[in-house]
Amino acid sequence: MSPSMKDTAFGTMEREGEYVNGINDQGDFDPRAPPPFRIADIRAVIPKHCWVKNPWRSLSYVFWDVSVVFALVAAALYLNRWFLWPIYWIGQGTMFWALFVLGHDCGHGSFSDNPILNSVVGHILHSSILVPYHGWRISHRTHHQNHGNVEKDESWVPLPEKIYNNLDISTRILRFAVPFPLFAYPMYLWYRSPGKDGSHFNPYSNLFTSQERKLVMTSTACWTAMAILIAYLSYAFGPTQVFKLYGVPYLIFVAWLDLVTYLHHHGHEQKLPWYRGKEWSYLRGGLTTVDRDYGLFNNIHHNIGTHVIHHLFPQIPHYHLVEATKAAKPVIGKYYREPKKSGPIPFHLIKNLVTSLGQDHYVSNNGDIVYYQTDPQLFQLLSLGKSE
Repeated sequence: MSPSMKDTAFGTMEREGEYVNGINDQGDFDPRAPPPFRIADIRAVIPKHCWVKNPWRSLSYVFWDVSVVFALVAAALYLNRWFLWPIYWIGQGTMFWALFVLGHDCGHGSFSDNPILNSVVGHILHSSILVPYHGWRISHRTHHQNHGNVEKDESWVPLPEKIYNNLDISTRILRFAVPFPLFAYPMYLWYRSPGKDGSHFNPYSNLFTSQERKLVMTSTACWTAMAILIAYLSYAFGPTQVFKLYGVPYLIFVAWLDLVTYLHHHGHEQKLPWYRGKEWSYLRGGLTTVDRDYGLFNNIHHNIGTHVIHHLFPQIPHYHLVEATKAAKPVIGKYYREPKKSGPIPFHLIKNLVTSLGQDHYVSNNGDIVYYQTDPQLFQLLSLGKSE
């Protein structure tokens, strides 16, 4: 073996940060290659009206979604049949996710050009589903500004091998064994990801600057008010009723959130690069995101599946993302990965999720262009951990 090549702890070979475990065989297109276009070239072909934010149109989606939420509650209470509750849970959990997406638009400023309107609507929507609006908005901004960057990205960031090796069994189970990763979001809000410190509720967390502390305090206070309201309703109407009407849909919403955010950055059939240092750029990082087709849910959750253009230009309102993507595809070329068409229910995404969690475990400690590597011993360890 040459001096420049070595074995890692799990037998994967690397050469100067470039992996030879199947990655060198890139066919006629290498996603590592710097794109032959600039972000300004993409921006130039997107129709000008796609950048226009119509607050009344944005509010119409809010009014519709909130109306559906209350209609589902009324229907569940009126019908109150055991065999209908699962339908209610899935439907309401999906609507909670739709509310989250609209609040997410407020955080990006794509809801309207009025920051006060964005903040008011964002707080109402996100607090109602136990999300601290400013705390999450700020960390999500960090994610967008550093997408694809191993060292600086914020959510579902690859673990360097040195951190991965120090994870205990319970953490590995929660991160890699389905269905546990689908319920990671509440813990992320409190503790962030392994290797990172801070809380989305603590204004003195290193997630925030000193100028942002009052904003975080406001969001944490709104979150607390919602938690108190839920506790009061549980006392007034019984915890079982509140759990059926709110608790189970909340868990469905969390599963949606983790599924979508994970699959927009993982699980593509061709391994995609992550970057460090001088190799990273905003454009290259954004081009490693993946669009997904969610079937009948595309319109319900406001086209969040059109993720590449959203990542590159988060200012574009969700109702223009499909048109903007269509216009940009000729410029992006092979760096755009056409999503697999879905039936009414996106069952095909389950395979993407399970396969990715089974293969995408860590990246090398070194190298400016890296790919996920697999720990072949992981699921033996997970089996032992579950049996203890």
